[in-house]
Amino acid sequence: MSGQAPWSEVRRIVCIRLDNMGDVLMTTPALRALKESGSERHLTLLASPSGALLAPFLPDVDETMSYEAAWVKNGSSGRAQDRAVIRALRRGNFDAAVIFTVYSQSALPAALMCHLAGIPRILAHSRENPYRLLNPWVRDTEPGEGIRHEVQRQLDLVSVVGARCENTRLSFATRQMDRDALEAALRKKGVSRSRGYIVAHCGATAESRRYGAEGYSQALSLLKDLGRPIMFTGTSAECALASRIASRCEPGLELVDLTGDLALGEFACLIEGADLLISNNTGPVHIAAAVQTPVVDLYALTNPQHTPWQVAHRLLYHDVPCKYCYRSVCPQGHNACLNGVPPQDVARAAWELLEEKACIL
Repeated sequence: MSGQAPWSEVRRIVCIRLDNMGDVLMTTPALRALKESGSERHLTLLASPSGALLAPFLPDVDETMSYEAAWVKNGSSGRAQDRAVIRALRRGNFDAAVIFTVYSQSALPAALMCHLAGIPRILAHSRENPYRLLNPWVRDTEPGEGIRHEVQRQLDLVSVVGARCENTRLSFATRQMDRDALEAALRKKGVSRSRGYIVAHCGATAESRRYGAEGYSQALSLLKDLGRPIMFTGTSAECALASRIASRCEPGLELVDLTGDLALGEFACLIEGADLLISNNTGPVHIAAAVQTPVVDLYALTNPQHTPWQVAHRLLYHDVPCKYCYRSVCPQGHNACLNGVPPQDVARAAWELLEEKACIL
């Protein structure tokens, strides 16, 4: 837009990422690039309630706003909060907005919201011509011209306005207060971390991204000779799943059930101190990438762009003709892209990563 100062002089930026916690984590390198590419930059993150939980752990974010968008799947209703967020954006006196989306999402509802709030510069991908809503408009070429990793997609977006950084790892800054709280929680369970341990995160919000309980039980049982405790994690809603998996594991395997017990900061510290994370493809995989804990990622082929980023890992899946369905529930009813992975392959991947990390004496 003519008459505007260049992006290098932009100070106050609202960064909009309205989907899940893992998506926000995969956007952190782009946030760092924005922060480092201008002096005295102030970044506000506008995120879903789950994404906003990351606020204390994102060093490049100065302020966070929570919003359940009308065009994103959630439990919101009515129009009051939509009007409220436009008023909040207007009060923020932002110089620019950057809207981060996967290629299957439209940035235009958020762009219109920013436009109505009077934000003069709005950067986003868009497949259709946004006319006055975006400046600059970055034409979305995915998936027709190939699909990038989600992290790279967002780095490419901000590079259009000259925002770049050398360190492109994910960000999650753990805190000493959370380490102390974690130690207290483990002491109550009678657990010592001195021998090392493995974290098993066996749930996922989407049913299509869950490896079967029987497969987990068999895979974890094959790790018995490691002599390490296995810490089950998850939400309180996943306690029954952890109990079912534990009940089917071989006797003598040291299992510690922490499902529903840890706050987000404590959970991240648990992953940070672990020798290994075994998980479905969900948010904890991206926390592990941020804190550089190796990952065995049971990767449902619902989409291709969310693999572990810049961390030692093994990606396990069974190739199927129905891959990249982008469904929360398997349309075929079999989850074959996950359940076709033999438990022996999961255990082998764990052993390999531990050997690479020189954790086995």
